Amino acid sequence: MTVLKELKKLGNKEIALHSQKFFKTGKGEYGEGDIFLGIRVPVLREFAKRNHDLEGKKLDNLIASPFHEARLTGLIILVNQYSKTKDSSEKYRLYKKYIKSFPYINNWDLVDVTCHKIIGSHLFENDRSILYKWAQHKNLWIRRISIISTFYFIKRNELDDSYKLAHILLTDKHDLIHKAVGWVLRECGKKDQKRLKLFLRKKYSSIHRTTLRYAIEKFSETERKKILKGHF
Repeated sequence: MTVLKELKKLGNKEIALHSQKFFKTGKGEYGEGDIFLGIRVPVLREFAKRNHDLEGKKLDNLIASPFHEARLTGLIILVNQYSKTKDSSEKYRLYKKYIKSFPYINNWDLVDVTCHKIIGSHLFENDRSILYKWAQHKNLWIRRISIISTFYFIKRNELDDSYKLAHILLTDKHDLIHKAVGWVLRECGKKDQKRLKLFLRKKYSSIHRTTLRYAIEKFSETERKKILKGHF
């Protein structure tokens, strides 16, 4: 039995219908045309563990599948393989494989669950300039990858790239970028709230309200109200 056939057996029509609405798959929406099997993420993670050694065409086919959960499973397997290997050349191969998979990383969960664990991890000790090219890419998901990948840096107390990329993406027109930037800024604030307040004060006139609301979630209610009014 193929891996995809095994996955299909785990599907649930009711969950699939809910997922199609939740991930905005209607005409003109960001996830237009995506197809769901109806499988919860914890189940997919367990399935990925059981198939951790999937390689070559089998893994490629999973990542390129028309089914959302199959693509996510393939990417999780890629993440697991990257995190387990100690070989630098193998890590580089998996990093490049992830980049080649960009055409199939076409929804926010596929980005958020995986990119920082491969892209962020690999670039932590390497040249990060590619992130700045991706931040200006015409593809929404590649722009989101650029900023979400910096979660890996933030956890290690390196905030500079997150702020620089946030600055580039502040003028982005898509709601999913507004949210991503706000989310990253919120995490930066957990490390250094004063620096976040300084950034928000400087960028207040150009920052989207969605971004701002996400960024200040961890502030006190009193501070949130003041900041939303521009009172720093």
